[in-house]
Amino acid sequence: MDVALGGTFDPVHDGHRRLFERAFELGDVTVGLTSDELAPRTRHVERRVRPYDERERRLEAELESFAAEYDREFEIRTLEEPTGIATEPQFDYLVVSPETRDGGERINEIRRERGHDPLEVVVVPHVRADDGDIISSTRIVKGEIDEHGNVLSDDA
Repeated sequence: MDVALGGTFDPVHDGHRRLFERAFELGDVTVGLTSDELAPRTRHVERRVRPYDERERRLEAELESFAAEYDREFEIRTLEEPTGIATEPQFDYLVVSPETRDGGERINEIRRERGHDPLEVVVVPHVRADDGDIISSTRIVKGEIDEHGNVLSDDA
């Protein structure tokens, strides 16, 4: 089975790791990594995003351990548009987080228009930080939590 997922992954955190783990449980994984041009357009909050090459190196290091554990292959490809690689016919699954579920439905619409079978959209629940809120890259960049959801500020 071939699995697609996508994102900016800056920085990678335990929520992303849960997505990766689920993807590798299902099959060989292709990760669409947002291009430098697309990344700022996919943010709900304006913030700095590391350059593509740096994000790709860090992502590859994360994926290697999951691939080895599950005896799977993986590939990282550049995403130039939000619907990206998952509209291609070879994929069977799309792994998403709850807030990107609608994007998965849009991808399936495009696939049907192109005569491809729809993907099984697998929604992976959010991982919660120690304070009960969602672990997110934005919260990490703001210094509220670390990549594992440990609260860093005394204000929480």
